[in-house]
Formats: sequence, C-alpha cells, structure tokens
Amino acid sequence: MKLKIGIVPKLFMLTTALCLFIAAIIFIGQTVFFQQFYANQKVEEVKAALQTFERDYVAQAGDAQAAAKLEQAFYQQHNSWAAVLDARGYLRHADDFSMEVRLEPVNGHPGLAERTLTVPLYTVMNVEDFSADNPFLQNTLIREGQRIAIEGILMDNQLVPLRVGRDASNLREENRLINEQLEIKEYEVVMRYDSPTRYHEQYPGVLTYGTITKVRTPEGAQVSRYMNRLFLEKIKAFQADLLYGDAGGAVNQVMDYEHNQVSYKMFVRRISGQAGAAYAVALTSLQPVSEAAEAMQDYYGYMIIVILLLALLASFYYSRRIARPLLRINETTRRMARLDFSKQIPVATKDEIGDLSANINELSERLHSHIVRLEQDIEKEKQLEHTRKQFIAGVSHELKTPLSVIQSCLSILKDGVASHKRDHYFAAMEEEVKKMDLLIADMLELAKYESGTYRMTLAPFRLDAVVQRISEKLASGIAEKRLQLHTRIDPVEVVASERRIEQVLVNFLTNAIRYTPEGQDVIVSTTDEGDTVRINVENKGAHIPADQMEHIWDRFYRGERSRRRADGGTGLGLSISKQILELHQVPYGAINTEDGVMFYFHLNKKQ
Repeated sequence: MKLKIGIVPKLFMLTTALCLFIAAIIFIGQTVFFQQFYANQKVEEVKAALQTFERDYVAQAGDAQAAAKLEQAFYQQHNSWAAVLDARGYLRHADDFSMEVRLEPVNGHPGLAERTLTVPLYTVMNVEDFSADNPFLQNTLIREGQRIAIEGILMDNQLVPLRVGRDASNLREENRLINEQLEIKEYEVVMRYDSPTRYHEQYPGVLTYGTITKVRTPEGAQVSRYMNRLFLEKIKAFQADLLYGDAGGAVNQVMDYEHNQVSYKMFVRRISGQAGAAYAVALTSLQPVSEAAEAMQDYYGYMIIVILLLALLASFYYSRRIARPLLRINETTRRMARLDFSKQIPVATKDEIGDLSANINELSERLHSHIVRLEQDIEKEKQLEHTRKQFIAGVSHELKTPLSVIQSCLSILKDGVASHKRDHYFAAMEEEVKKMDLLIADMLELAKYESGTYRMTLAPFRLDAVVQRISEKLASGIAEKRLQLHTRIDPVEVVASERRIEQVLVNFLTNAIRYTPEGQDVIVSTTDEGDTVRINVENKGAHIPADQMEHIWDRFYRGERSRRRADGGTGLGLSISKQILELHQVPYGAINTEDGVMFYFHLNKKQ
C-alpha cells in the first residue's frame, strides 16, 4: 500500500528545500563569483574615473598644482593611484623630485657634451631615502657640486640614465643608483637579438660623467605622490616597454599584476588633445575583495546554521499557514459528502484560497437549501401517502356500519317482511346516507389540513362578533337540551383565519352541547395574556378519564361513555380542530375542571 503523505509535510519539505537551495545559490555565488564580480565592478569604476581624470587634466591645461590636486582627489575617492606620463613615459610635473647634471664630453657622442641632463630621481631611488638620517645620503652621492658617473642607453638621440655612481667602477656596486625596471627590460630585449653587438648597434650604451648642479626634493603634500613604490615601479616598467616599443600603442590597456599575493590592476589611457603624446595611468588594488571573500567563507559557516534554523522555522510556519485553510476545506467537504452542512469555512484572506472557501460555503448553503427542500417535499409526499392510507382505512372502517344498516334494510324490504314498517326503514337508510355524506366531507377536509400543502390566510377580525354569530347558530340545540350558555368575551381583535377559527369554536361548542347533561351550563370566555388572548369553552358534566385525555384529538376516537357513535358526530371534529390550530401555530389543549371539561386555544392579538 502506498504511503500517504499529508500536505503539511509536503509543503514543509518543499519550502525548506527551496530556502536551502536559495541559501546555497547565494553562498556559492558570493564565494565563487563575488570576487570576480567585484573585480569587474572595480575595473569599470576605475575606467570611468580615469576618463573623468583625463578630461579634468586636459581642462587644467597642464597646471602642476591642479594636476597634484586631481591625483590626490582620485586617490581619496577611489582608493587608487593616478598620474600623467609624458611621451617617453616619465611622470609629468616631477621637477620637484629631480637633479640636474652638467654632462662632460663623451667619446663618440659629441652631442652630449656640455648639455644639462635632468634626471627624475624617482627612476633611480625612493623618496624615503632623503630622510635626514639616511646613511646613503651621508656618503654625499647626491648633492650639488658632486661629480658623478652616469651609465645610460641612447634612445632617439636622448640619453636615458640606467645607473648612477661616484665613478665608473662604482656602477656595479651596491651603493649605486639604478633603474631596475629598465635594467630588467634591457636583459629581456637583448635576448631577442642574435648577439649583444646587434642590440648595442640599435641601442648604444653610453658612459659619461657630469656634475650635479641642482637637486630638488618634494616637500609637504607633494611627497605623497612618490610614496607608493609599487605604483612607481609599474610606471617605470610601463616606461621601459614604451621606450623599447613594447607598449602596443598603450591605448585603453588594463594590465594585471600580483605583488605579495595581492592582485593589482593597472590602467593606461592615451590622452588626446595634447601637444604630443601623453598617458593617464592608474593603479588599484583588489586586496579588499580578497579579504572580504576570505571573511565571508568564515562568516557563512555560521550563517549556514542560522539560515538552516530560520528556513526550518519559516517553512514550518509557511506550510502550516498555507495548509490550514486547505485542511479546513478538506474537512468541510468531507462533512458535505456526509450531507452535514452545519460547518462553514472561515474566509480570512482575499486570495484564491479565500475565493475557494467562499465558493464552497455558497455551494454548501445551496446544497443544504435544496436538500432541505427535497426532504420537505419527501416528507410531504410521505405525509400525503400516510393521509391517503388513513383516509382509506378510516372511510373503510366508518362506512361499514352505515352500509351494513342500509344492506339490512334493503334485504328486509326486498323480502317483504314487516311491510308496514317500510317508511321506518327508508327513514333509517336516509339517516345513514346523511351520516356517510357528513363523514366523507369531514374526512376530505381533515385530509386537506394534514396534507401539508394547505396555507392559512390570516386577517384581523372581532372575536366577540364570531362568538355571537356561533351562539345564534347553535341556539336551537342549546334550547333543545335546556342548557345555559354563558359568554364572557372581551371585545378584542385577533389575527387569524376567521372562517377556520369559527369552525374550531363550532366543533368545541357542538362537542360541549353533545356531552353536557340537560340543565347544565356551557361557558365561553376569554383570558387576556398580553400579546395573545386565550379562548375557553367549558362544559359541566362528566370528566374525561386521564388515560383517554391524550387520545381525544385522534380521528374516530370515542370513549366508553362520552364518545359513542350513537351520540352523533363523525369523530373527526376534534382532529380537524387540532389541524387548524396547528396551522395557526398556537397553543391548544383540554383539561378536566372541577365540574367538567374545558377546551382552550390561544390567538394573537392585532398589534
């Protein structure tokens, strides 16, 4: 047998799995792709910022102070270094960190003699080396008036310094100054040629002497642009590529570097709108994203536990909240299948489930209404069938006696026996025929009331007027038995079917006249009971036995003495009265009084 799983566990497992899946996607996305996403965002940000930097620099028309402010603002806003290089790859506006050397005559290069060479000091040393306690400076290599040796490379008839020392023998020792990036690039380029001779034919090496005529060092805020050694090293490396023609045009390049296990991005843009070539460069570190990614890996270890707990709680609450109305709908529809329409589904939400609940409630009400109506119709059919059966049984039973009497009289008349009593037998048969006619009329009227299809038409009328009219109608019968009729009726107006209430009073009074001994009293009275009035019909004489009291309303019921057929009537008067009063939905009954029997019923007053 297949195991049945409820909707609550299904929703709980599905929601939990969905929450964990989303958490896993977020975790994988941030640990695997976040670093690359951040790097791409950083690249695009610096690219856009460098374009703005280039535009602002061109607008300043090369002003040194304005350029320094732009570099500082760029660093503060984007945590990245920026600078502008000239056509040969030197920092523009680096005059505050340079030395001027008056060159001596050089064998084979007369064009260099007596020329002043400006050497940007950042290419061969660091700005920190100019501190007052630097032992290197104490050796007085860099000071005005100092004679120095310079080894360089002649490129496009311009000397590019590579090494600086006190003399030629000092250029390979530790206490010399050197452009390491250019030296590295030189070794790389030499390897491309068949021999060093071929290299030096294109890039001649030059050894010359000169005297330092001026030394400039930055002060204050200007020092900061020379503080990032890595940035300056990458600028010198780019300059080496540029000088050797390996920069590839240097237009909108993004270069990747790694230093001390930290990734860097270097951006180079060729500046247009300048007299001569120029380049805007920027360097940014990707270390923050690496640190953030590492921190997130530890962070997510704790977050997974928290997310799991929250997912379980949220899934349980969500599944219960969604499943609760569905469970109610299921329970209600199960009741409806058992024809139990007593329970309604509470409509607490304005969504599809709320609409479904409202529709089921409406369906339940309609089904209940139709089923109740059907049950009423079935009950009416049963009642009609029962009435028909009772009618047939009652008529069959009650017609036996008069038919037997008529048959006996006809046999006697046919045989010619007692012909002198012919008129007597005809009178007896006529009397039985009248009784049969009255019996059938009463049976039909009782069947009409018991069918459940008859509806009373209610209207206000004066009760005292009806009692007065009935008294006059029954006056002869009262006088014949020498009875005393006493009426104590309040002049009250009631709401009922006047014709049927008159029929009830006639039945009660006829019954009282029939069973009241001669010379006794019959009393008709009313009792005011607020919104209703009680009508009493009391006759003096014999009581009804207690064991027969509940049967007096049954059809054809006759007691031993007081309810005999010979006393007249069809035995249906009280049954007809009972049906009329029940159709009026009013209380009624009969009780034994001190001197006789009282029949009573209530009617509603006109408001």
